[in-house]
Amino acid sequence: MNLTAAREGVSIALDALRSNRVRAALTILGVVIGVATVMAMAAMIGGIRSSITGQLEALGPKNFIMDRFDQTQVRIVTDGTGGPPWEGKPSITMDEAALIAELPSIQSVTPSVSASADIKYGTRTIDDVSIRGQGYEWPNYSKGDFVAGRNFLPTAEKRSSAVIVLSEGLAESLFGQVAPIGKAIRVGGDRFHVIGVYKQEPNLFSGAADRWAVVPPSTAIKRLDADEEWLSLLIVPTAAATQTRAMDDVTSLMRTTRGLRPGEENNFALMRQEAFLELFNRITGAFFLIMLVLSSIGLMVGGVGVVAIMMISVTERTREIGVRKALGATRREILWQFLVESMTVTVIGGVIGMALGGGGAFLLSVLTPIPAAVPLWSIVAALAVSAITGIGFGLYPANKAARLDPVDALRYE
Repeated sequence: MNLTAAREGVSIALDALRSNRVRAALTILGVVIGVATVMAMAAMIGGIRSSITGQLEALGPKNFIMDRFDQTQVRIVTDGTGGPPWEGKPSITMDEAALIAELPSIQSVTPSVSASADIKYGTRTIDDVSIRGQGYEWPNYSKGDFVAGRNFLPTAEKRSSAVIVLSEGLAESLFGQVAPIGKAIRVGGDRFHVIGVYKQEPNLFSGAADRWAVVPPSTAIKRLDADEEWLSLLIVPTAAATQTRAMDDVTSLMRTTRGLRPGEENNFALMRQEAFLELFNRITGAFFLIMLVLSSIGLMVGGVGVVAIMMISVTERTREIGVRKALGATRREILWQFLVESMTVTVIGGVIGMALGGGGAFLLSVLTPIPAAVPLWSIVAALAVSAITGIGFGLYPANKAARLDPVDALRYE
């Protein structure tokens, strides 16, 4: 069991593949499909994860969100007894946002609500545009910059002014080559003035939904029928305060404001940015597990093919095995030779699968907004799984070859 024997086994395996191309292709097809699936999924999930991580980092490592309920907790209820996760939890109010903003450990609080409306300029109408009602500090939570105009001022929030900031994609769709700043548009029937155009840095989500607008939260509630029951708060601690301290201060204030007794559960939720990434990991982890099970079916099919091709190889080379044993080859050497051959077949399939999976990931990143990068661990795992498949399914034929009686093998025709 030395390097020479390994080299010989690889050479014999390659010769067998070249002489029986169709049979070899069908044998490794299952391995190729299984490995390519795992590689493509690992690349896609890894790319999406890095994109989401970048977006969360834009919100600041210490920042957190206060909402009516914890959206990072996935609940599956099958008995029909569970209500919605916000049941029994009052909505967050603008007054509570003002109280939180006065805490010494809090730098800023940005209210956020959502609405949708048709937007019209001249003869052009864009239906069902996503409108974000957010405090004037909203650019701090979005990677990008103003390409024209400016953001609205704090006074616009107090007055519920009819001012609006358009995304670059929405501005282009609505105005074309016309400069949008200062123009009056109809938003859900109300007259608004465009004061700014914002370009968001490209990310996983911006390409698919680049038509949105931002207005003051009070404007969204008063003029666009945004549901203030779903008000959430984007909270930034001061530089001197830790995230834990800030969250503790907000929790104490909210419990006191809402009259919660000791031992009573919070009827609000504070969510760290990392919790959203953890949620993504849980969801994609389950999805990736399903894909591993499906890809393992391909590996099983490839493994059965390996058994078949190796059994044929053992039969065709029975006399050769007899000669080698007559010249002093041990069972261990014969076993090792055939295991090397079976591993070579499956590793070749794994390499082809990695090339196809990596190529698919590259095309995905080029043709779609989804980033995809092949992680190093997936390459190592693909090679390891391919080799293990070869060993596992090649063990029976190799063992059969090693146990052949040299006299009977030499007589075999």
